Amino acid sequence: MASTSQAIPVRVPSEEERVYIASQWKLVWWRFVQHRIAMASGAVLILFYLVAAMPEFLAIHDPTTDFAKRAYVPPQRIHFFNGFVPAKPYVFGISGKRNPITLGMEYVNDESIRFNVQFFVRGYDYNVLGLVGSNIHLMGIDSDPDEGPMPFYPFGTDRMGRDMFSRLMIATRISMSIGLVGVALNIFLGVLLGGISGYRGGLADILIQRLIEFLRAMPPIPLWLALAAAVPSSWSQIRLFFAITIIISLIQWTRLAREVRGRFLAMREEDFVVAAKLYGSSELRIIFRHMLPSFLSHIIAATTLAIPGIIIAETALSFLGIGLRQPTISWGVLLFEAQKLQAVANAPWLLLPGLFVLIAVLAFNFLGDGLRDAADPYAKR
Repeated sequence: MASTSQAIPVRVPSEEERVYIASQWKLVWWRFVQHRIAMASGAVLILFYLVAAMPEFLAIHDPTTDFAKRAYVPPQRIHFFNGFVPAKPYVFGISGKRNPITLGMEYVNDESIRFNVQFFVRGYDYNVLGLVGSNIHLMGIDSDPDEGPMPFYPFGTDRMGRDMFSRLMIATRISMSIGLVGVALNIFLGVLLGGISGYRGGLADILIQRLIEFLRAMPPIPLWLALAAAVPSSWSQIRLFFAITIIISLIQWTRLAREVRGRFLAMREEDFVVAAKLYGSSELRIIFRHMLPSFLSHIIAATTLAIPGIIIAETALSFLGIGLRQPTISWGVLLFEAQKLQAVANAPWLLLPGLFVLIAVLAFNFLGDGLRDAADPYAKR
């Protein structure tokens, strides 16, 4: 009699059982995706960093080229309809006339002239990520090169006739990257010094905590002003960039160090830490290999919330004229052009970098809130 074998049916875990067998990171992810605002903020930040990765491709004009004849040109609206009929994207020409009272140039749309907006057009030369040369840009229009740069300014121009849209694209790279570099220093100093303080205790803990209290007792703006004023004006822009990043990071790491110290004080007597000591592991290995991963999700959330502070600090220093300076382009450098009330009254689009700062800071804060809630997936909502 032939034996017959039957396949054992595979039982699919229920929704409740999946929670019990899921890993820590999967639980964090499941809880994070339920935070709608945090997910939307993450998409906004991805868009910002895509702009920061290829700003020259998105730029329409060379951001450093000025054309004084088109100073303070208002933003041009891109039209998608010819009346009520859909049409190819186009912009009207611009014509200027001098105001007989203020003697200033005033620009208006010349509806008798239309320029079709074209995509993937050739423009000024640049290097993609500093490696590959290219001259392809996302947008542009056909115009007579003998009459100067193409009359296409979606965000208007500044006092020197430079395209604000192109300059904002380039500024996004500097302002968003300075947040990443600064927060990398924050993580390194906060985790290292906070970990040593909480793990070793004793004299090391006393010295590190007194240093933290000294830095936190000093008002940040005057300290930044003093340190930034000490930077030689003859330094190159790259050296100035890293100097400003280090100056901003000198105070920001203290909060993370306090949080890491508190966690380490609670964990240093745990069984797995004692076992690592008996095994002969070094202090740095115990800190970074055993203790730190247990609350890595919290560090990620705290780091995300620290980036907006670094961006605002750089913007404030550059706005005051003691941070990054021309020809470097950042959001703070662009806002420096909007210091005069008369310039803002005549050209309110110069405040657009402030809107970029506001959106980026809010997106980081909402993302940090979502990560902080998801960092402890077992907590009740």
